[in-house]
Amino acid sequence: MKEKRNLLMGIGLTCAFALWTVLIRCVDVQAVGQNGTNVGFAVFNVWFHQLTGVHMTIYTITDWLGLVPIFICLCFGVLGLVQLIKRRSLLRVDPDILLLGVYYVLVIFCYLIFEMIPINYRPVLIERRLEASYPSSTTLLVLSVMPTLMFQTYRRVENPLIRKAAAMFVIVFSMFMVIGRLISGVHWATDIIGSILLSAGLYMLYRSVVMYTDKVKKVDRSKDGV
Repeated sequence: MKEKRNLLMGIGLTCAFALWTVLIRCVDVQAVGQNGTNVGFAVFNVWFHQLTGVHMTIYTITDWLGLVPIFICLCFGVLGLVQLIKRRSLLRVDPDILLLGVYYVLVIFCYLIFEMIPINYRPVLIERRLEASYPSSTTLLVLSVMPTLMFQTYRRVENPLIRKAAAMFVIVFSMFMVIGRLISGVHWATDIIGSILLSAGLYMLYRSVVMYTDKVKKVDRSKDGV
């Protein structure tokens, strides 16, 4: 039943993201962005942006720390490659690692779509350029990848101290990155909200599929008398 609940949560959050995206294009749209670009929820976004101001130091720190989830992706990629070399078959690589690769590709695909079809542009110029801002790519990357570190740690490590350390690291790092990105002033507040909805939806879908494959494996083993 857990996999069904995760699946429903994933679908619900993904639909919420889609609805949020539509609302951003329809509700209180005003030309208040850089170079007169349109921004949805304009009154709220402008109010929050003026409240926080722009902090390029925080932006730079969070930008560099965006390499952490990329490094985690590479580590899982190496794990999958090692299993592939040792077991000499892609089908013998752990299913949750294969699904993790598919999941990471899906996250990148979502990022590329919104780079090609901008919904919002940043409230500030970055190196004198106008860049797409919705959803926040750094927030999307962090909240899509970091939970998988905790999930995989709990699946593969039995030591409770390591599990707790991984969970604490994921929670603190993710909170720091989201809050830092929010108050840095390089995104509209609605961009961050969109990233949270999308990343949470994608992650819950990944969890549900992994849990479903675990269930199928257990059934197969019971049939084989293992």
